[in-house]
Amino acid sequence: MPTTREYHSLAEVGHALQGRADRLTMPSLFDRFDWYALLHQHCFAAAPVRVLVAEERGAQAWIVLMQPEARRVSALANWYSFAWAPIFVGDPDAVQQRRLLDALARHLLVGNSQIDFYPLEDGGALLTSLRRAGWFALSRPMGGRYLLRPAGRDFATYWAARPGRLRTLVRRKARNSPYVLSISDRLTDDLWQDYVDVHDRSWKAAEPGLAFLRALAEQESDAGTLRLGFARLDGRAVATQYWTVEHRVALIHKLSHDRAHDAGSPGTLLSHAMFAQAIDQDRVELIDYGTGDNGYKADWMEERIALHRIDAFNPRFASSWLPAARTAISALVG
Repeated sequence: MPTTREYHSLAEVGHALQGRADRLTMPSLFDRFDWYALLHQHCFAAAPVRVLVAEERGAQAWIVLMQPEARRVSALANWYSFAWAPIFVGDPDAVQQRRLLDALARHLLVGNSQIDFYPLEDGGALLTSLRRAGWFALSRPMGGRYLLRPAGRDFATYWAARPGRLRTLVRRKARNSPYVLSISDRLTDDLWQDYVDVHDRSWKAAEPGLAFLRALAEQESDAGTLRLGFARLDGRAVATQYWTVEHRVALIHKLSHDRAHDAGSPGTLLSHAMFAQAIDQDRVELIDYGTGDNGYKADWMEERIALHRIDAFNPRFASSWLPAARTAISALVG
């Protein structure tokens, strides 16, 4: 029978994990302790952290949560998170994973009236455990991620299969282009200032998480996984892309461009260069465009996976009945 424990400090979690959820043991950035530590520090510092672990015969399941309000807990995730999921340590098989998740679901019943988890690629096992524990739990599709699996192709082969309108645009804009393209795997103060400068002139609203992005860029630069691309005109950056590449997986975190240069399409030309380097030099097996169903992503990618949100309500709390009914209706209508 699994035992459970709850932590309210990420420092305590780091000590308890003893390196079992770091870069050497977890291939995915979004399963690592340092990812959650940066995200909480820079984006959710005001929300108490709640980290649960269930353990059985050396195998563990961890879930990293925050408490945005009384009696409600949420996945520690936001728009920077490509995915959120329980973290399994000690290689439990499917049967043991189920027991560990069941224990976490039962633990959450104590003192919590509502929980929500997003973004989940596949939350079926977690949803089942919540229901077995007594939660009224619903799962809804909510957005998706676009992926590309080069599958041994070189960039030329991949590019030949892109939509004709995209290839024509790149060919036309690249002819006599005034933009100088560069890709760096090391962060400097000057490069970061260029990144911020482009973002300030982009179509995006003010970036609420620049401190988080800077900290992540520093961390990934030290690890050699950062790919920071720029298009420049007369030395000034006019488009930028923020990628990381590790374990043959490229993650596209952020794109920005100066709206004054829309006619020249520097962002599209930079994408062409970034994809070419990822496929031909980094030899990636997967490129992940992150969350969001932006139409332009479909031109570059070949696969879309759905993301899901789980909302669960504790029937022991009358205050959860009306939100549960509203969510159920929304799920049916949606």
